[in-house]
Amino acid sequence: MARDLGISRKILHDWIKAWKAQGPDGLNRKPGPKPGPRKLKSLATYDDKRSALARANARIAELERLVGRQQMDLDFFRQALRALERPAAQGKPVSASSKSSKA
Repeated sequence: MARDLGISRKILHDWIKAWKAQGPDGLNRKPGPKPGPRKLKSLATYDDKRSALARANARIAELERLVGRQQMDLDFFRQALRALERPAAQGKPVSASSKSSKA
């Protein structure tokens, strides 16, 4: 019968289902969302997502601070190493630590 009408079997089944549920009015319904109250997502879902996002942003900030500190440490030690290598290249002995304050 669907082939005779030039429609898919699914559409024919949808029409039959609409006819059984609502009679002739079921066949005149426009496509799209059905009328009536729509289910809204609970605010708790949005709050959970917002708090998860806030936690993720806080963690990102924490990790960025850690990377910054590590970069400062690396820069410090690179400069210290260069300072120790320069006099050694000139043939002068270099002490790795400062002189003792005990005289």
